[in-house]
Formats: sequence, C-alpha cells, structure tokens
Amino acid sequence: MFTAERRRLRKPLLSVAALASAGVLVLSGCTSDGGGGSSASSFEFLKNSENTTTQPVLEALGADACAAEEKAMPLEVNSVPQADLDAQVQLLATQDELPQMFSAGGNPSEGAKLAKGGYLVDFDAKLTELGVRDKIAEGAVSTIKKLYGGEFNFLPYQYNIEGIWYNKQIFEEQGWDVPETWDDLTTIAGEAKAAGYTPFTASGEQGWPITRLISTYLFRSVGDDALEKVASGDAKLTDPEYVAAAQAIADLGAEGYFDQNVTSLDIDSSYNEFLTGKAAMIYMGSWILGNINGDGNQIGADNVGFFNFPAVEGGKGTPDAYPSNVGLPATMSAAASDEGTDAWLGCIAENYGNEALKQGQITGFIADDAVELPAISQTVADEIATSTDSVLWFEALFNAKASSVSSTNAALLVTGGLSAEEFMGLVQDALDQG
Repeated sequence: MFTAERRRLRKPLLSVAALASAGVLVLSGCTSDGGGGSSASSFEFLKNSENTTTQPVLEALGADACAAEEKAMPLEVNSVPQADLDAQVQLLATQDELPQMFSAGGNPSEGAKLAKGGYLVDFDAKLTELGVRDKIAEGAVSTIKKLYGGEFNFLPYQYNIEGIWYNKQIFEEQGWDVPETWDDLTTIAGEAKAAGYTPFTASGEQGWPITRLISTYLFRSVGDDALEKVASGDAKLTDPEYVAAAQAIADLGAEGYFDQNVTSLDIDSSYNEFLTGKAAMIYMGSWILGNINGDGNQIGADNVGFFNFPAVEGGKGTPDAYPSNVGLPATMSAAASDEGTDAWLGCIAENYGNEALKQGQITGFIADDAVELPAISQTVADEIATSTDSVLWFEALFNAKASSVSSTNAALLVTGGLSAEEFMGLVQDALDQG
C-alpha cells in the first residue's frame, strides 16, 4: 500500500484495516504547535500514489532553481494510495503529525474541514508575505476557494480548464465562426450533422462528459453559483430552471447530435472520433492536450481550436468563467511551517510554473519563461494565465451516491431513456439521501 520513494516516514502509515478501526475523525480545531515536522531536517511531501506528475517537477527544482532549499532541507517524497489518503491525513492531523506538504484527498469536504480547523497554511497571507502571491493564476485560486470552503489553502500543482475543442478545418470549410451563444452552437450542430459529421462526440459510458454540458449550461443560465445553491439546500435540481438545463442537453441527443453509440462509447474512443476528423466538436478538459499533441492525432494539432462554453440568452452567469478543476492539488501544514518550509514554498511559487511547462504540464502557477509550445497548448496556457474566475462541474459538490447516479444515468438522458425531469429527480433523490 505504501511506497517510500526516498526514505520511510518517521512514523509508518497505518494499514487500511487500522484506519477503518480508528473510525471517523472529527477535525474541530488545531492541536498544539510544534509537531508534525516543524524544524525538521527534511521537507516531506506525502502524495497519492496515482500522482506521477508533481514529484518530477519538485525534484527538478531541487536540482536547480531550489538547490539551496534542497541542501538546507532535502525533499522527501512518500506515497499512499488515493483511496486511503483522506483517512491517513485525518489520522495524522489528530496526532499533530501532518507532514510539511501533502496531497489533497479525494473528497474536497475533508480538505475544507482541515482548513476550518486551522491545520493548513493560509496561502493568501503566506505567499503575500513571501512576495510571490502574484505567481498563482487567479482562475486557479477561484477554483480552489469554491472547492475547499472559500479559502486559498491548496496549491494548484495541476490546473485544467474545460471547454469545447473544435476541428478548425471543418469550421472553415463550412463557414462557421466560433459560436458566442447557445443558439449559435446548436445551429452549427445541426449543420454539422447535415454535412455528415458527428456534431459532438461524448463518452456515455463514463457519463460525466455529458453531465459537464448540463452544469456548464446551468452556470450560464442560472448563474455561477447554481450548484453551490444546490449544495447549500437553497435550490434543488428539480427546480424548473435546473430541469431546463438538463432538457437543453437532452434536446441535443433527440436531434441526433451525439455519436450513434454514445451509450457505450468510452473516453479513448470519443477522443478518436474527434482526432480522426469524424466529429466536429468535443467538450473536454485541457488534459486532452496530451492526445491532441500526440502521434494519434490524425487531423493535426494545428487543426484544433478551443473556445469557452457560449452564453445562454438571458442567462445570469459570467460568460468568460471557465469550468475548471485543480486535478491533484496539495497543501501545507500550519503547525509544521517554519523558515525552511517558507523557503521551499517561496521557491516553488516562483519557479513551479516554468519547470512544469518545460515538462509539458500546464498548472495554476504562472509560467513567464519563454517556452516553445504547440499553438493550441499556448492558447490554453494564455487563457489560464489571464482568467480571473471559474466555475466547477456537475458532481463537484455532490456526495458519492449522487455522483454515481449522475454518471451512470447520463447516457439515458441523451438517448431518451430518461426525461430531463426523471434524470434530475434521480440525482436530487441521491443528494437528499446523503
């Protein structure tokens, strides 16, 4: 279960069984200062095993830009499976043994509890003190605050914006401009179908590529806080304006604007539909850049464009707010904070964006060195650097049951197996049951 990548933790991580026997830990306040590695000889980073991208960047920094910090407090990386991370972090918090830096668990609400309990560094204050607050993209900070209880307590080692990727050649041949409104988009979809293309490719097997369309329509129509209102109980998915968003996406399916095999289509196959020129558009996050810039892209990276989800007429949302996520963020222990960890944090903030970009990663850290990128990657990097606001995604604030119900039933919404009212009702019922 546990991998020590440079050396073992000072205290061994507990097994899954031991974590389970510890029960649910309520984090109500910070324990006494002075534990968890303050004034430690190493800079410990506890990450989820599945995260293979952050460590190489940190190690590259330790060998170069942060060599002084590495010499004074060598980087020590340890891993635990994602499924065990929340419980492990909770346990370490109650023992006042949180490492200096650690990955967020799978449930944002657990991270919010840690922040509320005073366990985490306030990065707004700390980065300002260190003079590097401007090295974090504001769009990434906006996403973190929405996910983790309203404060900037996590670092965006990954940052993805979502939108619609389109085949520029098809658009040019058909004389289409980038759509500015939902009506413009559906007009293009209709003409794409008539021209023999699949307007939108989406994985119904995964479900979330369809529910992403529902939530983004909601953000444009109801407002940026549409799903926060659902999470707080101030609105329900069965309210008329919420059902209308599901109906708009159901209408795309009724018009035949998705793949004929949308129910069984997996993610890789949906990518293939777009990258072989069969589909005009795909809604996806910027993680697709690896595929766009890869050898399997038959239409060529230069032939891929990107635009934000268009406005809905009469909508209350912010038209330039990107649906975003911070992938694999990390945070730092307030109790373990000292001069050494501050030095590492300042150096990371100053240099992480540039080093990550050299390694082909786009993050929420500002990259200001000149790095030659494929045109489409540069477009996304520029959008991230200048974006100041963000919205989340459909399941971001849902419980596990509602997330499962949403993703497993999404394909039925666009194939006519469920009405918009039925789909939203199923998900709301799962939310109500907790």
